[in-house]
Amino acid sequence: MFEARFQSFEDVPEGAASAPRVKALRTELAHRGLTGFVVPRADRHQNEYVPAADERLAWLTGFTGSAGTAVVLMDRAALFVDGRYTLQVRQQVDASLFATEHLVETPPHQWLERNLGSHDRLGYDPWLHTIESAERLAKACAASGATLVAVEPDLFDAIWTDRPTPPLGAILLHDVAFAGEEAITKLARIRPEIGKLKADALVISDPHCVAWAFNIRGSDVPHTPLPLAFAVIPREGRPALYVDGRKLTNDVRHSLEALADVREPPSFARDLAELGQAKKTVRIDQATAADALARLVTAQGGKLTRGPDPIVLMKAVKNSVEIAGAGAAHRRDGAAVVRFLAWFERAAAGGTLSEIAAVEALESFRRDTGKLKDVSFPTIAGAGPDGAIVHYRVTRKTNRPIAPGSLFLIDSGAQYEDGTTDITRTLPVGAPTDEMRDRFTRVLKGHIAIARAVFPDGTTGAQLDSFARQFLWEAGLDFDHGTGHGVGSYLSVHEGPARISKLGTVPLKRGMILSNEPGYYKTDAYGIRIENLVLVVEAPSVAGAEKPLNTLETLTLAPIDRRLIEPDMLTAEELYWLDRYHARVARSLAPLLDPPTLAWLQTATAPIVAR
Repeated sequence: MFEARFQSFEDVPEGAASAPRVKALRTELAHRGLTGFVVPRADRHQNEYVPAADERLAWLTGFTGSAGTAVVLMDRAALFVDGRYTLQVRQQVDASLFATEHLVETPPHQWLERNLGSHDRLGYDPWLHTIESAERLAKACAASGATLVAVEPDLFDAIWTDRPTPPLGAILLHDVAFAGEEAITKLARIRPEIGKLKADALVISDPHCVAWAFNIRGSDVPHTPLPLAFAVIPREGRPALYVDGRKLTNDVRHSLEALADVREPPSFARDLAELGQAKKTVRIDQATAADALARLVTAQGGKLTRGPDPIVLMKAVKNSVEIAGAGAAHRRDGAAVVRFLAWFERAAAGGTLSEIAAVEALESFRRDTGKLKDVSFPTIAGAGPDGAIVHYRVTRKTNRPIAPGSLFLIDSGAQYEDGTTDITRTLPVGAPTDEMRDRFTRVLKGHIAIARAVFPDGTTGAQLDSFARQFLWEAGLDFDHGTGHGVGSYLSVHEGPARISKLGTVPLKRGMILSNEPGYYKTDAYGIRIENLVLVVEAPSVAGAEKPLNTLETLTLAPIDRRLIEPDMLTAEELYWLDRYHARVARSLAPLLDPPTLAWLQTATAPIVAR
């Protein structure tokens, strides 16, 4: 009935192949006079989603999560993942080859200090590590009496014999009707920021920033319309854009050459070295710039200034056109999600529906809009215990029936030219237990607390994060991920610099779009998450207020399942918020729905009356 075109459910059998691959790596290390090597999940841009050719960590270990690092020594190896992947890593990785460590609690550099010997030579690829990462490795080696060795060219070229070819996705111009600002105007706004940083040039290592600054999009990485490219913007003179010319049509090249010198990627290293030879001060992004970039500049006598790329914050604050586009995208997406929810309630009742079938149906409903460019990430569709795996990815092998009496967690999103979406709903199949209703309502109370928050200018995500956790904390419960992440405009579904989490130190500014997604996960039983996207806006005026106030406007439009809510646990204010939200969902989506689906939605969004 349905099919998925933008995501695959094929099993990734890399874990079973890890033993000979680890052996091949150790053989190559011995050949090069090394006793260990660090393998991050990274490409040259520190992207979250990377091309198949850069999936070194998955190829070596079998782990397919979006964040992790392996350290392979001659007699032991460890894989470091964060709390999102503690269950997933057990399923994918051979524990006899890799010990599992918590990426935050026991980071690689601490493990290395305890496990390196005084004469060891630890290798790393300087194109895959930031400067700070390389410095931590160097410090760990120094503490152990070991030596850190930069390895170029890519060591994996020698052992990954069937490696995929690098991507050559066509680059497209992102129309100002969606971008809201011409690229030439953006570049003019960036130059004064370079001056404020007392730099002669800005190196753009993050392709998201390249895409935003030059109003281009591509298809080099899965699910994010990114062109893999670097750029250099001097404080004075023409910018340079480094991109494989095979990605450019004549028309696109002509448009870009009106803005910048378009050069082939090998020119990038040469030009950085020339900046160093000219003793220029170069600004690099501490979050994404590879250690190799810094070495190219400083080896020739240039000076570095390290810190956030100013484009990151400029990109995060959406303009009026992008905000209007986000609203349109969420109405369109909301109608597709509601069609799915109405279908799911019927299809799941018999107990024969599977996780994959649900994913295929949701993608099909989105494709029916005629506007879908891609999903914004592989859909997380977890039935029962699979829902407790925060970043679960269903495969043909793991595909589970959605059984009566279980919860089904579905976290999905879409890429439209006018906006990027991300939504999670938790759905009961049959009657939920009292415990499920209690846990869901605690998560909902936290979600509402974030949605209703009023906060002064300068407030950070870390200051809001506990709002979402307080009701879980009261019961001795919590969730091991952030409450929210930034979201791009037809770019990455996970965008910096702001986030709502314990680590979110960047102030929330009007125009930023973030997620609001508290959850609860009971291992081997079920998972709960409620996610909407929200826009930071000016709050209504408050008498006597001494500071400008902000609040969050919910963008996502889809009902929150009332069958899982325990009304007596909600305050009058929380009930009022929920009923108003549901009324807006019904009002906004009604013109986009067929009569049967609209009838379902009117029932799903009816006011809740506390018992």
